[in-house]
Amino acid sequence: MDNSGGGGGFRSGFGLFGGGGGAGSGGASMPDYSQADLSSVPLTGMSPLSPYLNVDPRYLIQDTEEFILPTGANKTRGRFELAFFTIGGCCMTGAGIGAVNGLRLGLKETQDMAWSKPRNVQILNMVTRQGALWANTLGSLALLYSAFGVVIEKVRGAEDDLNTMAAGTMTGLLYKSTAGLRGAARGGFIGLALTGLYSVYNNWDHIKGVSVRNSL
Repeated sequence: MDNSGGGGGFRSGFGLFGGGGGAGSGGASMPDYSQADLSSVPLTGMSPLSPYLNVDPRYLIQDTEEFILPTGANKTRGRFELAFFTIGGCCMTGAGIGAVNGLRLGLKETQDMAWSKPRNVQILNMVTRQGALWANTLGSLALLYSAFGVVIEKVRGAEDDLNTMAAGTMTGLLYKSTAGLRGAARGGFIGLALTGLYSVYNNWDHIKGVSVRNSL
């Protein structure tokens, strides 16, 4: 039996989609790729391609990331989605900072006492009080910042660093509004400075690239 013709039909019959046979069976002839073409394709973590797969290896190289998203959805999370993470993260961070500060204050205030149950209870009360205070403070700031950010985004219809800086400024103004006009202005300036530094850090690569292009 002559196996030369069968080999060609077997090779063309195993297409990517299990399509028709070779030219002899009425199907369209499929292109063949040499071993040199297949070996030049970088396939990290994949087994070598079989020569019986009739697929252009250039289509396997993806230069950009591809996502399957619902209609109208963005590739990044909006401020409303990030608000929950921001508030929860700030509360936990504040609780941790307050606990450490409470432990420091408790040890300082009870340094003249011997190690006993009353001293342990006093230190524990200080840790709990400071942890709750810091968690409440940072959580309130995060809630105000997130609320202002969502409102500003909906009003402007855009999401950029201007929303971040405006939300930080308004958060500082409102949080320190009970301290008078000067205190509110100081709080707004602090909020603007912090959010401005965050915006610079978030866009540092872009700023560096622009400065490099301008220097050329």
